[in-house]
Amino acid sequence: MPGRGSSRRSVVALGGGHGLAATLAALKAVTDDITAIVTVADDGGSSGRLRAEFGTPPPGDLRMALAALCGDDTWGRTWERVIQHRFGGAGELAGHSLGNLLITALWEQTGDVVAGLDWVGALLVAQGRVLPCTTVPLTIEADVLGHDPTKPDEVSVVRGQAEVAATAGAVMSLKVDPPNPPACPESIVALAEADAIVLGPGSWYTSVITHLVIPDIARAVIDSPARRIVVLNLNPQVGETTGFQPHTYLDVLHDYLPSVDAVIADRRHVEDAESLTRSCAALGAELVIADVATTGRQAPGEHDPHRLAEAFDTVLADPRTNEAI
Repeated sequence: MPGRGSSRRSVVALGGGHGLAATLAALKAVTDDITAIVTVADDGGSSGRLRAEFGTPPPGDLRMALAALCGDDTWGRTWERVIQHRFGGAGELAGHSLGNLLITALWEQTGDVVAGLDWVGALLVAQGRVLPCTTVPLTIEADVLGHDPTKPDEVSVVRGQAEVAATAGAVMSLKVDPPNPPACPESIVALAEADAIVLGPGSWYTSVITHLVIPDIARAVIDSPARRIVVLNLNPQVGETTGFQPHTYLDVLHDYLPSVDAVIADRRHVEDAESLTRSCAALGAELVIADVATTGRQAPGEHDPHRLAEAFDTVLADPRTNEAI
């Protein structure tokens, strides 16, 4: 198991949902200095309801990142369960996550998105900071070829995270509304000061690429002196990435990000190593093929936090000295 890194090893992880949570769970084992920058485009479920009612960013992906950063002691495990608790029944609270309500309450109390998240993080004793990519809720818009199965050659404009994630067509391009949202200033600072920036795994268009169509975030990622690391998905997501191979994710990413330093791929999920190597070379990236997926029947198709932590330890090393950056 990798040892805990020093506070000098500052890592920023971009994404959302379960993919970002997997990255954060692994990073906790290799560094004490973690910042999660989270997408705010969700428009479904509890998050969508709170977004529509209060006009705030959707809290769900932010909640999941905070839960992933909870400590491994009794306090952390308890609070992780509490904020992830989802109400049942058929009343007005049905389907709401307690953590979503807590975050929304702190936003109302503080009048500040970042301050509210910092207060929740302090309550949870989170082992890192969670920030939004922007403090305004986003709407994803995608040009999709064949969104209507009866018109496979027609390009349609598909709006909304849930709709894009479930499309049966091929996403051709992505943008957000508003088209030039104000980046969260604290997120820009974190990117500028990072030693490493991690993108993925996760819903490729609706959780990962979304960050890179925000001009200030994309510029900060490109201009940062940090080592840029991509963690590839294990399996394609039914809908937005149906039929994707490991190299396809990188080919799409290259349209939004000109260069990457390292790519982590799971050994058992790489069938076409030649194409993957070629796509890495186009980005100028070192390919690290490792065993990072769970094994056996437990959580099939998910990244194993301990194995992913070992891979991070490898790619976070300074190639000149082989010591932690």
